[in-house]
Amino acid sequence: MSDQKQAQPQAEPQDENRIIAERREKLARMREAGGVFPNDFRRAHAMGALTAEFGALDKPALEERKPAATVAGRMVLKRVMGKASFATLQDGSGRIQIYVTNDLTGEAAHEAFKHWDLGDIVGVSGTLFKTNKGELTVQASQLRLLTKSLRPLPEKFHGLSDQEVRYRQRYVDLIVNEASRKVFADRSRIVQSIRESMVAEGFLEVETPMMHSIPGGAAARPFKTHHNALDMELFLRIAPELYLKRLVVGGMERVFEINRNFRNEGMSTRHNPEFTMMEMYCAYETVEYMMDLTEKLVRNAARAARGTDQVTYQGNALDFGRPFARLPIPEAIRKYDPSSATVDLRDRKFLESRVKQLGGAVEGHHGWGSLQLMLFEAVAEKHLVAPTFVTEYPAEVSPLARRADRDPELVDRFELFIDAKEMANGFSELNDPEDQAARFLEQAQKKDAGDQEAMYYDADYIRALEYGLPPTAGAGIGVDRLVMILTDSPSIRDVILFPQMRPEVP
Repeated sequence: MSDQKQAQPQAEPQDENRIIAERREKLARMREAGGVFPNDFRRAHAMGALTAEFGALDKPALEERKPAATVAGRMVLKRVMGKASFATLQDGSGRIQIYVTNDLTGEAAHEAFKHWDLGDIVGVSGTLFKTNKGELTVQASQLRLLTKSLRPLPEKFHGLSDQEVRYRQRYVDLIVNEASRKVFADRSRIVQSIRESMVAEGFLEVETPMMHSIPGGAAARPFKTHHNALDMELFLRIAPELYLKRLVVGGMERVFEINRNFRNEGMSTRHNPEFTMMEMYCAYETVEYMMDLTEKLVRNAARAARGTDQVTYQGNALDFGRPFARLPIPEAIRKYDPSSATVDLRDRKFLESRVKQLGGAVEGHHGWGSLQLMLFEAVAEKHLVAPTFVTEYPAEVSPLARRADRDPELVDRFELFIDAKEMANGFSELNDPEDQAARFLEQAQKKDAGDQEAMYYDADYIRALEYGLPPTAGAGIGVDRLVMILTDSPSIRDVILFPQMRPEVP
């Protein structure tokens, strides 16, 4: 148990303006006295480091050593008791208790402290000791108010529970919700694990443009912008793929980029218009290598974040230590849709009828490949809980992938699903410039027919291929979705620090 309790209850919404007004009055009085928002206090110790070094020592050992401590942090708990007071400060590494007294801190400083509020940022110098209850505490010899907080924090025992407010005011969420701070610390570890794994595999990290004159590398609707000096329309990046493969043409044979992408599409628990991908390309390798590497990266990330291969996501047990399953699309459809078990899954008439039965919207430009993928998404995708590589994608829905040698209607491509979420997409790259030009033309025709997600024709990329792209494999991993899985977060908004939100209603 802590030696203090919260000094003030959470304010009701109707009281918040009153509290803010009272705090502004305090700040005004402080301004008159001078010295508000000082910048001459220098913190010497992180609270987490002090706890790690001295937390295990008993009370007599600390009394003998009297270690010095100079800390700073936000005041989150406070109890005033006449000539002595307790408070708890929080910094980025943890929390520590402070003890303020008339005798050691000084009566004037203690009296000023009594009027400070939860949320204020305080600097303290003193010595460490342990209370009778065994709590590591700084006995304050000097005390400074570094920043005056004008708004009340949410009540300690309920935290910030309104999801929309948590996303919109992430700064408050991070102050009061330790679980949120942990999610983003884990996210950092996951990204660092991916980066270290890629470097260990001999890949070079690069940066490519985020503003494109032609959006490419994925089937998605782009955001548009305008460059005034050049008087030209530009698009925010939907994928870095075509630029990364240009680098492979140029001789940078193993490259990756941890990149922000932007897609002007719907929002859901799995979709945010701005998101993070890791894309990688490797000359002289195939889709099989990319599946093996993707599996290794995901497994390493799980170990970095959780310290184990065994992860539970929203009640489902996931084992990242076992080899990931590999399942062709036709086999998945037949497994989960009995009506498809004995039919030709390239029969457009059957596929159109079945997709319509399941509520799908069929358009004239949809070939059997598009309809087969739609059927897979409707009947099989939701069952792919354990890590599973789905293979044998139709060429129609894979305009940048190499055709399979054994069947030119298919491509050497995979998608990784975990908990029915697409986590990664990879393939042996199409390096035949004439085939790529023909597929770009097909995409352009689909766009003319009304498919807003079809790709543009990229003449410069074709020119790059004409110089010669080595046999190459590539893949992209959705970082946000992977973080969701490894932190047991139900929504993508829980793992993006500042997710996109509708304008706040006044």
